[in-house]
Amino acid sequence: MQDWKKRHHRSSATPLNLVLYGEISDARVLFDESIQDAVRSRVTRGSIRQVHLKSGDGGTLTSVISSLTPGDKGCRNENIKSIVLGSWGFTSVDVSNFFARSHLSGLRFLDLCGIFRISSWDQLASRTTLLTTLSLKINASTPPPALTAPQLFSILTKNPNLQELALSGVPLPNVTDGSASKVPLRNLKMLSLAGEFRQLFGLLHRLVLPETLDRLDLSVSDSTVEDASQTLAPYIRDYFRRDTRFRDKLEVSSSTSPDSISISANVVCVDPSVLEQDPPYVGFKVFLVNQPPPGVLKQLFVELTALVPRERVILFNASPDLKLLEEPFLMMPNIEILAVTSAELAKGFLQPNPDGPHANKKLLPSLEKLCLQDVTLNDDGWSNLTDYLTRQTSDGQTVSLEMVGEFPDMSPEEEDEIEGLVEEFICDEFPTTDAGEQPYVGHSWSL
Repeated sequence: MQDWKKRHHRSSATPLNLVLYGEISDARVLFDESIQDAVRSRVTRGSIRQVHLKSGDGGTLTSVISSLTPGDKGCRNENIKSIVLGSWGFTSVDVSNFFARSHLSGLRFLDLCGIFRISSWDQLASRTTLLTTLSLKINASTPPPALTAPQLFSILTKNPNLQELALSGVPLPNVTDGSASKVPLRNLKMLSLAGEFRQLFGLLHRLVLPETLDRLDLSVSDSTVEDASQTLAPYIRDYFRRDTRFRDKLEVSSSTSPDSISISANVVCVDPSVLEQDPPYVGFKVFLVNQPPPGVLKQLFVELTALVPRERVILFNASPDLKLLEEPFLMMPNIEILAVTSAELAKGFLQPNPDGPHANKKLLPSLEKLCLQDVTLNDDGWSNLTDYLTRQTSDGQTVSLEMVGEFPDMSPEEEDEIEGLVEEFICDEFPTTDAGEQPYVGHSWSL
């Protein structure tokens, strides 16, 4: 806001990008009448090109959006190309009047994220035809006017050049009529949907998508085990079969909780310098209605992991329950790098169940590098890690070990023992903050 205060006297005819990020704004500088008048003048002249506003202060956002709302004379925001609105406070921000009075005929990028109220979905549908990106991730402290399926499909139909679509929360409507007409999105490259199982798949069945996308991200809540097995799994399996790019080398990530499973896969870029865009990606997360028994969760996890083209996986990111991974590791014999985050180095670490059918098998026969981030020990200390490394290298196979983040102290003797078992040992502890805590750092493992 302090920058607006300094610059609002400049010519109102100059094309303007209006940007506000509340976390770095000086709270002592208010959106006063002089700045409000300057914004209104630029709206009247049609000189605003971008509106990017993010703040936890709902009052400030409401005031700025009110000033951006066209009056009865002058331009009506036809020249705005990009709108990004983010509200992460506790106050709902009503943007209904802004969208009802703005024509937005030149809008190409629309991103709403946070606590908003909007009742003017019909006007938005009738006045935008050039969108290439539409991201609606809206929550509300009180029930807002819901986006209906016809309103959403009207927006999508009137924007045939849409390339990126992300919907979660309020904008994911109930779609119950499976016989209704389809909505073609033939130029789409990225699709991200988050919502209840029936809503999400009701919407998917109405969309006509390209055979392949650059990014597909599904987050399904209120799902039963049967829903995940009988509907989600076939959908993901068919997608992998269609997209031949996933026959290349793959990186897979997985995580679980007592009532959720998350799996993602992306094509590995060996030489990032020749890649002009992000590699193809598929991710899906399932939140189950009821917490299933551990055996049922394990069976579903194995089933969903098996959807990925298994023999193409060379890098696997696991977090944090390694007990579920015995069968997936056996299905992925070509894993070269294993990254483990927030796991305990317990007895039998990365070894098959001694009482199971695979007791004498090597889980990771192609492993070249083991990466550990933020691990903990039990009473056995580092011996469970050295036991694994001893078994892994007993046939002459070499493996490197990299440890990053937070981990217990290691004696010189323990360090010497580990160094004697691996080809290379890298130990890089993240720095701590002034409060003695370590900031979260997502480590990227190199091939």
